[in-house]
Amino acid sequence: MTNYPVNTSLKPDVQAFFDEATNTISYIVKDPASNSCAIVDSVMDIDYAAGRITFEHADELIRQVKARGLTLEWIIETHVHADHLSAAPYIQERLGGKIGVGSKITVVQDVFGKVFNEGTEFQRDGSQFDALFEDGDRYRIGEMECFAMYTPGHTPACMVHVMGDAAFVGDTLFMPDGGSARCDFPGGSAETLYDSIMKVLALPDEMRLFMCHDYGPNGRDIQWETTVADEKAHNIHVGGGKTKEDFVKFRTERDAQLGMPRLIIPSLQVNMRAGEVPTDKDGNPMLKVPVNGL
Repeated sequence: MTNYPVNTSLKPDVQAFFDEATNTISYIVKDPASNSCAIVDSVMDIDYAAGRITFEHADELIRQVKARGLTLEWIIETHVHADHLSAAPYIQERLGGKIGVGSKITVVQDVFGKVFNEGTEFQRDGSQFDALFEDGDRYRIGEMECFAMYTPGHTPACMVHVMGDAAFVGDTLFMPDGGSARCDFPGGSAETLYDSIMKVLALPDEMRLFMCHDYGPNGRDIQWETTVADEKAHNIHVGGGKTKEDFVKFRTERDAQLGMPRLIIPSLQVNMRAGEVPTDKDGNPMLKVPVNGL
């Protein structure tokens, strides 16, 4: 891990917020040396059947930041989520901060710009975001130096964000009894995901890992925090010395049985725009449903 500025002596305060509707965990991450913070993987609420968007989850994050007297510096998206909508611009309007995502967002925008027939007015250069991270890029939350690790496989734009002794892994990994994320979306690859997971598991054993999702397998309570050591030893898909060949075989067979995420159609349209809802020619919020396009 010599290419990354790992510093596990820095221990940020991490506050987790579970969204039951999407099984998503969002985080407020506070610099231990100041009142600066980041929000990771926020959620915008949607009643898809009614076409109604609300902000209860984001409002709770905003309330917590204000109540604790924190200054929001970054709003981080670990990837373009296919199962929930980002509330990044709503939060930014109320608290400030920069919205950041992996630089390969441009690949996602190009692919799904075609799927949703977005036309030339939809910019495919990532300009909807304030920062596009490359592998190894460093940034600061107050006094704390953080960095981004490129971890494709689930999507082409996945990044793990390491903040002191805390790494926010997006969908690269799940809790040990949850395994790993699917790889059958456009640009996904089981081979690539295995390599990305090995990259994460090369971080120090004591590194805390924070999940983007948890589904409580086998009826257990929802969990979102583990360690590199625990994942290496116990992850059901990659732990205990499982080979790349074993992983690819399992992941390919498993993914062939999975249905599409319930919110994939609205999520992709919103999240590739950094959380902005698209509009029609009259400026009204409007989502498209491509038929046989996914």
